[in-house]
Amino acid sequence: MQNLKWVLNLLFISSLFHNFVHSSSQVICSSQDRASLLGFKSSIIKDTTEVLSSWVGKDCCNGDWEGVQCNPATGKVTGLVLLTSVKEPTLYMKGTLSPSLGNLRSLETLIITGTKFITGSIPNSFFNLTSLRQLVLDDNSLQGNVPFGLGHLPSLEVLSLAGNRFSGLVPASLGNLRSLEIMNLPRNSFSGPIPVTFKNLLKLQNLDLSSNLLSGPIPDFFGQFQNLTNLDLSSNRLSGGLPVSVYNLGKLQGMSLEHNGLTGPLSDRISNLKSLTSLQLSSNKFIGHIPASITRLQNLWSLNLSRNQFSDPLPVVVGRGFPSLLSIDLSYNNLNLGAIPSWIRDKQLADINLAGCKLRGTLPKLTRPTVLTSLDLSDNFLTGDVSAFLTSMTNLQKVKLSKNQLKFDLSKLKLPEGVASIDLSSNLVTGSLSSLLNNKTSSFLEEIHLTNNQISGMIPDFTDSLNLKVLNIGSNKISGQIPSSISNLVELVRLDISRNHITGIVPQALGQLAQLNWLDLSINALTGRIPGSLLNIKTMKHASFRANRLCGLIPQGRPFNIFPAAAYLHNLCLCGKPLPPCRKTMK
Repeated sequence: MQNLKWVLNLLFISSLFHNFVHSSSQVICSSQDRASLLGFKSSIIKDTTEVLSSWVGKDCCNGDWEGVQCNPATGKVTGLVLLTSVKEPTLYMKGTLSPSLGNLRSLETLIITGTKFITGSIPNSFFNLTSLRQLVLDDNSLQGNVPFGLGHLPSLEVLSLAGNRFSGLVPASLGNLRSLEIMNLPRNSFSGPIPVTFKNLLKLQNLDLSSNLLSGPIPDFFGQFQNLTNLDLSSNRLSGGLPVSVYNLGKLQGMSLEHNGLTGPLSDRISNLKSLTSLQLSSNKFIGHIPASITRLQNLWSLNLSRNQFSDPLPVVVGRGFPSLLSIDLSYNNLNLGAIPSWIRDKQLADINLAGCKLRGTLPKLTRPTVLTSLDLSDNFLTGDVSAFLTSMTNLQKVKLSKNQLKFDLSKLKLPEGVASIDLSSNLVTGSLSSLLNNKTSSFLEEIHLTNNQISGMIPDFTDSLNLKVLNIGSNKISGQIPSSISNLVELVRLDISRNHITGIVPQALGQLAQLNWLDLSINALTGRIPGSLLNIKTMKHASFRANRLCGLIPQGRPFNIFPAAAYLHNLCLCGKPLPPCRKTMK
């Protein structure tokens, strides 16, 4: 669906549907076209969207057939648009793409997206759709190779096959689509190199090949795509350097090459990308200094160079350098910053990520803290008062300060009202959870990560005003019992209280957490049985009860009876699958 937004944004709704007229037809629809549509309908064995239930009667062009558009003068079908939201799990179509669609010879727009369960291949009959301008088949379950014949649709301007199960090579024949403006093939399993024939696609405005298995270099001919505004090659297996020709793309606004194996330095010519607003190069093997010329990109608002091998020094930013920058991520490079550079502290940034940059000393003072919404200074050597540091960050939503040397009393921590996620794992935090989790806790707070600290005291009672989804408090010194009020955390997805001093039983109330998919109670002093109520949790993917004092029958239902035996070892007398059977007296 995200790729479909590109279609609508780049071609504009008015032009995309310029032939879609809803006025009463002068002639009824072509009997051949009606038969072709009914052929598609018959290939769908289940339709919970109920769109196809409107396909009744002899006239498919009277506006009653949902998704069907016609030329009112000829009665020929010019558009078939079936849009289903992938975010609505109950709405889908199950079946295949009927070859009969290839008989719609006047079809200009074919969009079938988000059906989830339309399987099989693209029929060879689609090669007959010579009037087709837009072909969008996103977020289905189509599979196999993309047929080479798609490269013989002379009018095609938009080709989007995102989010399917296509595999094999990207067909070289797609390079014949000289009218193509948008090519979206992400989230499939395409392999091999980017075809050399793509050098013919000189009208391309959007190219998205992300989240595939593509290998080899980025072709040098990409520099010829002078109309290109968005390039996304992320999450592939591409290698080699960034071709110098790419720096000639003066209209390029977004470039994402993250999660590949790209190497070499960035050129000073990067300042030629004058329209660039977003540059995402994380998780590659780029080396050398970050070129000073990058600061001259007047429109750049998002810069992510994390997880590479860039080295000191950072560019000096003066005057009008980075005038539009809102988000920066330099995490996990070969940088030894010591302190946050003054230009980062002073800028009006909403998102600062400097994890693993060898920052030292006390938590820094930011000049414009009220603008900040997300902050990651984890894996450094920082000390200081967290409460004082966060006080002025009135718009902060996410803060990550894990793996530092922060030593303070958690009981005195005051979070800004809007914080949704806080990570203080692997520090020297003491105190108890009582002040952080009480009836005054903000309803915005969804994630708490406090693993590997020195927190003590008991787990407090949970009120029904809490909206926690993640509670990680493992590897501390917490004692007492798991309160039955944990059932109030109805949104909880992950609970880790492992490696503490928790006693008492595993409460039945835990089985009321219907969204829970990760549970770790290991290495405590829990007694009694594992309650059968946990079988009510249908979403559970991982659970560990290892190294407690539990006894009795393991709940005999999925997934608890098929988890690895290691999830139950080192208890007093647990039994039943996946462990040996119980003795009769223990059941």
